[in-house]
Amino acid sequence: MNQRITAEQPRASDEIDLIELVKQLWLQKWLIVGCTVIITALAAAYAFLTPPTYEASAGVMPPRLSDISGYNLGRSEAKLNEFTVEDVFSVYKRNLLSGSLKYQFFDEIYLPSLPAEDSAGAKDKLWDRFNSGFSVQAPDAKNNPDYFVVKVKGEKPEVVAEWANQYVKMAADKSAAGMRTNLLTEIGTRAQSLSRQIDALRVTAEKRRNDRVARLQEALVVADAVGYDAPQVTPGKTSSDGDFAEFMDGNLMYMRGAKAVKAELAVLEKRTNDDPFIAELRGIENQMDFLQKIDVNPDNVAVFTLDSPALVPETPIAPKKMLILVLGLVLGAMLGVLIALVRALIIKRM
Repeated sequence: MNQRITAEQPRASDEIDLIELVKQLWLQKWLIVGCTVIITALAAAYAFLTPPTYEASAGVMPPRLSDISGYNLGRSEAKLNEFTVEDVFSVYKRNLLSGSLKYQFFDEIYLPSLPAEDSAGAKDKLWDRFNSGFSVQAPDAKNNPDYFVVKVKGEKPEVVAEWANQYVKMAADKSAAGMRTNLLTEIGTRAQSLSRQIDALRVTAEKRRNDRVARLQEALVVADAVGYDAPQVTPGKTSSDGDFAEFMDGNLMYMRGAKAVKAELAVLEKRTNDDPFIAELRGIENQMDFLQKIDVNPDNVAVFTLDSPALVPETPIAPKKMLILVLGLVLGAMLGVLIALVRALIIKRM
């Protein structure tokens, strides 16, 4: 019986302490209310006095096939591979994500927009500040890796929307210039290759003509020696194609007769241009003509598709006023209770 009474005494003591604690908190209710009001007021001041931050975003996608058709005019005729949508968009994507374009935007657009006292600060800190409010990313890289969003944050809604659209355009301009450089380089390389082919064909044709002249000269000597002035074999009476080839171009060429050999020899010696007799030449010249007609600045082409232009935001993304007020109220109450508890313990021990 005594043990039961002893075991119940701590519980009673705990209950008394809890009641006493509640009484102490009640006696210090104005302290708790004061802390809550002060912290909530500070939170409200931060929420309503901090300049709002706005965010604008522009989404881009690969161009349509019709958007790049201007880049492919004349390429198949010039024996050049046609550009695909992936080829063109890869150029734009590389520029969109490049650090050089981002720094160009920072140097040409962002820094001049700052007040004089801010722009005079350390450039590395300004760069970090710029990066904190600027991003280019693929929201769904797994399922849609070719969809990119340019996001810009700032205090002025009109400015962030303008900057997002401006960055998209800067990437497009740089990509168009890159495509032009690629075209010029490719056309120049192809034209140089074709020019070398033409030179080689002309040199070969001249050598063949000289070889023909040498053979005819020898055939003329033989024809004169044996007294063959007229053809000794008619093409219709040759026994085979091989005999006819020997008669026209081979060892039996002298049998054509001195008169025919002299006539051909005279023509070949007077010839100054072998182009009409080069079978492959006209096809190569046709390719060269198409190369020269390729437009390196075609109209109505696009290196990307603007899926959603950046619009002027109306609702700020920060600060979140209601959330800050609720947190201020909760933290103020908790701080007030904590101070009241500490004060009660100090009073109790005195």
